Amino acid sequence: MSDLKKLTGARSRGVLAAVLMLSLGSTAWGAAKKIILDTDPGSDDAMALMLALNSPELDVRAVTVVPGNVTAEMGLENALRMMSLAGRCDIPVAAGAKHPLFQKLITAEFWHGKNGLANVELPPSKCKVDGRYGPDLIIQMVHAAPHEITLVPVGPLTNIALAVLKDPSIVPLVKEVILMGGSVGGGNSTAAAEANIYNDPEAAQIVFQAGWPITMVGLDVGDKTLLTPKYLEQLRQSHGPVNDFIYQVASYLIQLSEQFGSPGSPMYDPLAVGVAIDATLVTAPPMHVEVETHGEFTRGETVANRHGVVERNVLHGDRYIIEGLDKVEPNAKVCLEVDAARFLEMFVSRIRGK
Repeated sequence: MSDLKKLTGARSRGVLAAVLMLSLGSTAWGAAKKIILDTDPGSDDAMALMLALNSPELDVRAVTVVPGNVTAEMGLENALRMMSLAGRCDIPVAAGAKHPLFQKLITAEFWHGKNGLANVELPPSKCKVDGRYGPDLIIQMVHAAPHEITLVPVGPLTNIALAVLKDPSIVPLVKEVILMGGSVGGGNSTAAAEANIYNDPEAAQIVFQAGWPITMVGLDVGDKTLLTPKYLEQLRQSHGPVNDFIYQVASYLIQLSEQFGSPGSPMYDPLAVGVAIDATLVTAPPMHVEVETHGEFTRGETVANRHGVVERNVLHGDRYIIEGLDKVEPNAKVCLEVDAARFLEMFVSRIRGK
């Protein structure tokens, strides 16, 4: 066989292999990333879910529901209807916590519509709820696939904290946690706190201090990633059950954002899924993050140590004297910069025509 024929044959086999890998839910770089999406649906949660389901880089193993944007009951119904719309009743959908660990639930129909889905009424679900409790399902799946599961919580962190409290042995078995929440530059629920963290600060503190790899996809990058009418128009030009649903949700969110002076809708939850797909979308330096659980004005704030050190104060008589610096180990990668245009193009291309 000539060198040219050998090369051509090799190329053909490579293309065929790539096609086969994609058809099996894998990427050209290896097996698709197994994720559990923990969500409080939620209009931007809807966009995050549909992005995850339509991305071959991700293998959605389960959807667990947490209260946040809406009540636990409404969130579960929304999740089931969306999974049915997407034709993915093969993926388990499980109910989780009913309320935050130590405070009253704060719901956000103001931002998400009366039903949490931008007032879009989806057909009744053909999918059935999984009988397992959400945190138990997380524990079970992590033990069944050690070092393979990535947790992607895009709501309050109640379910994830409950899983850790019930079975701390899952922490070293989880591949990573990519969460939507927090900020190092001020909040959106209060001056200090981002909404997901503010809705259950104690749960968030448990998750941040657990000891697993965390990427924090917060307001610092979400507020720079705006879905504008330009991208909405691209969705309008194609049709399909998912496409048309997301177009309606996006239209609602963009109109709402414009009322408050923003040119577009922040893509908070979808961006966390985007980072699970492609970590190069963001710049995320390591920092040590603590969650404030007591402050009168700062409850729910994610306090990040940007310098990696704290002063060592030693008591001498009636005063403390700074005698040096102590190193603080990072516990999270904190997203500070984002290639917003590349993510938004990805999002639209994955949803169009679906």
